[in-house]
Amino acid sequence: MSDWGVALIAAGSAIAGSVVTGWYGRSAGIRQAEAARHSGDRQADALLSSVRMTLGADEQRAAREARRTTYAEFLAAAESGIVAARTGLGTADDEPRLYRASSAVALEGPPAVAEAAVAVVDALRRHDTQDDLRRAKDAFIAAAREDLNG
Repeated sequence: MSDWGVALIAAGSAIAGSVVTGWYGRSAGIRQAEAARHSGDRQADALLSSVRMTLGADEQRAAREARRTTYAEFLAAAESGIVAARTGLGTADDEPRLYRASSAVALEGPPAVAEAAVAVVDALRRHDTQDDLRRAKDAFIAAAREDLNG
């Protein structure tokens, strides 16, 4: 074979080798890009999940704090009513304040807490004994604690 023939075969082999190497390199690059994209998607999903969990915890904490405030306001109003029932001293605002606080508990709290609040209001309305009032108030406190501590 002549030198030209050998050169042509060598050049053809080099070109064929480059094409094959390029093809495999391209395929590997595509696979790496696809893997990187999937990895990025997983990282983004994990970040979104973390943000959702944080926001959910913040919402739960805010809702629990709102219920705690509502329950405390009801207890203060109930205590004013109990003191007024025991001493005969009260203000004209005591009863409406108790009803407003009871309504707020009905809106904020679960049924068990709302029922316990109604029991306190009913005991005050019926002029129950101080022991009965204390038991009704203690039942409300227990239901409220159970709701808040969950």
